[in-house]
Amino acid sequence: MTADWRAETVDRVRALIVKAEPGVAEEAKWRKASNPDGVPTFSHSGLICTVETYKDKVKITFARGASLADPGGLFNASLDAGKRRAIDIRDGDDLDEDAFLALVREAVALNES
Repeated sequence: MTADWRAETVDRVRALIVKAEPGVAEEAKWRKASNPDGVPTFSHSGLICTVETYKDKVKITFARGASLADPGGLFNASLDAGKRRAIDIRDGDDLDEDAFLALVREAVALNES
């Protein structure tokens, strides 16, 4: 991954996920030639989300996002998907950290229910 705004965004998102759920497990999955580091995945009682880096964005996909309330209106991608929902962050975008923490906590609670 290039050390640029995307790497900084992934680091910030990772720190927020850990802040929301200190017991989260992080793994790299789906390694391939075009992405030898794999995709960071975050789990607690099941998959919470993945964080993928693209040329123009960082995509945070919540595995069960369609079941989350999202009162902060963070979801802006994969809105028509059956189960998942995603947040696309582009260079210069501001992530509402409080709303994101609440979303991660809600996802964990859903996995534990």
